[in-house]
Amino acid sequence: MNFIKELSWRGMLQDSTPGAEAFLNEGPTKGYIGFDPTAPSMTIGNYVQLMLLRLFQLSGHTPIILMGGATGRIGDPSGKDKERQLKSFEELDSNLNFQLDQAKKFLSFEGENAAIVVNNLDFYKEMNVLNFLRDVGKTLTVSYMMSKDSVKNRLESGLSFTEFSYQLMQAYDFQKLYTDQNCRIQMGGSDQWG
Repeated sequence: MNFIKELSWRGMLQDSTPGAEAFLNEGPTKGYIGFDPTAPSMTIGNYVQLMLLRLFQLSGHTPIILMGGATGRIGDPSGKDKERQLKSFEELDSNLNFQLDQAKKFLSFEGENAAIVVNNLDFYKEMNVLNFLRDVGKTLTVSYMMSKDSVKNRLESGLSFTEFSYQLMQAYDFQKLYTDQNCRIQMGGSDQWG
């Protein structure tokens, strides 16, 4: 199955990086979607993304479920008109386990392109703030970050530094998956474009 053609046929493709279809046609690769455990159950939107990962796997590629054990502690500002109420670590950990159980019903975890689960808390739990700012913060300019719709839409109503930093964590997530898992594709909703 041609993954891009399948998504187009289903009306599930809005944006893609130029050359994505040619790259995917070169052979199997790895791709991921991130899920933040801010609710005790997956949402309808999450299920659409799980369907995307399933189609990716059926196309011969390896899907990675990135559970947001760290990003869930921050809260994604996109699509919100005010800051999320922070949840306790215990609630987030419980939500993560419930959501992961739900997600595992959609993918195969056996065979040549077995699905992989990664928790991004593993990327950050040993990293201190100085290393994060030096190693990750240095890679993006404030002007680039300010140009994103998820930031611009919240400036007047207030955007905390915590929420502003969310996109740094998203960028680092992809870098870590690229380095550690040879993951080459990031998929998600339109908010992933900024």
